[in-house]
Amino acid sequence: MASNPSIKCSVQQCKYNSNERYCELGSIQVGTHESNPTECQCVDCLSFELK
Repeated sequence: MASNPSIKCSVQQCKYNSNERYCELGSIQVGTHESNPTECQCVDCLSFELK
């Protein structure tokens, strides 16, 4: 797949991370593991898949 310059990603363990530090997906799903997120650490990329 081609890199998507609209989605930057530095998680090299993700299946969709390109060598150019971008995501290869056309879109991502963002979610949370908290009932009331108040910090950026509370949100997750739900499109993440381990290489």
